[in-house]
Amino acid sequence: MTVAVTAHGALDYFPCRYGRSRVLFRGPRRSLDGPYIGFLGGTETYGRFIETPFPALLEAGLGQPCVNFGVINAGLDLYLHDPAVLHLAERADLCVLQIMGAQNMSNRYYSVHPRRNDRFLRASDRLQALYPEVDFTEFHFNRHMLGRLQALAPERFAEVVEELRLAWVARMKHLLTMLRGRVLLLYFSEHAPSEKPVMDLDRDPLFIDRTMLEALRPRAAGLIEAPLSESARMRSSTGMVFSDFEADAAAELLGPAAHEEAAEILLPQLCELLA
Repeated sequence: MTVAVTAHGALDYFPCRYGRSRVLFRGPRRSLDGPYIGFLGGTETYGRFIETPFPALLEAGLGQPCVNFGVINAGLDLYLHDPAVLHLAERADLCVLQIMGAQNMSNRYYSVHPRRNDRFLRASDRLQALYPEVDFTEFHFNRHMLGRLQALAPERFAEVVEELRLAWVARMKHLLTMLRGRVLLLYFSEHAPSEKPVMDLDRDPLFIDRTMLEALRPRAAGLIEAPLSESARMRSSTGMVFSDFEADAAAELLGPAAHEEAAEILLPQLCELLA
C-alpha cells in the first residue's frame, strides 16, 4: 500500500553537492573518479517521494555508477547556467537527459530563478505590452502565471507558448552540442508525446510535442519514450514515501512502478551504447 509517514520520518534524499556547483543533488554521493553515467532532468529524475528512482535502479542493473544530477522542478536553465554541472556531465561516459517542460526557463517574455527554475521572477516589457491588464508582481510560480494568461486571452497566450517552444528547441540543441551528442533523451511521462502542442497546463512535459523531439534526434544518441502503462497507472502512488502534508504533491507524480518501467526500457539501450 502507499507509504505515508510523518514529516520527521520522511524520505531521506541524502542531499549532496558535486564539484563547485551550488545545487543540491540527490545522494548518496557517487564517486566521479572513474567511469559513470550522468542523469539530468527534473522531479522525475530526482525521484521525489521514490525510494529507488530509475537512475538507482539502472545502477544496480548496469553495475556502473549512475550519478543523479536531477533537480526538483528543474528546467534547461539550471544546466545551461551551471558550468560546474555541465563539466561533470561532459565527463560522463554517457548522459540520460529527461525531457523537461518549456515553461521553466527564461525567455523573451519572462525570467525565472537561475536554480529554482519553476519560480517566476519578472515579466519583460514585451509580456507587459502583450498583457497590459495584468499585475505580474502577484505571481511567484511560472505555471500559475501562465494559467492566468491563458484564462484571460487564449489568442495572446498562444504567442507566449510559441516563444517558449522555439526557445526550448534552440536551447536543447545547444545543450546536446555541448555534451557532444553522448546523450540518450528520455521522454518520461504519463502519456506518449502528442502530435501537436497541448495547451493543458496540467500535462507534463509542458508544451512539448513530437515535432520538437524529432528536431533533436539527429543531435542525440537516441530517444526513448517511457509513457506510463495502464498497469503502472493503476498502482500510481503505491510505494511512495511521503508525509501527510505532502499527499497532494505525491498524487501528481509518477510512482515506483513507473520508475521500474523506465529503467526496464532504458537498460538495454544503455548497454548497447556503452558496449
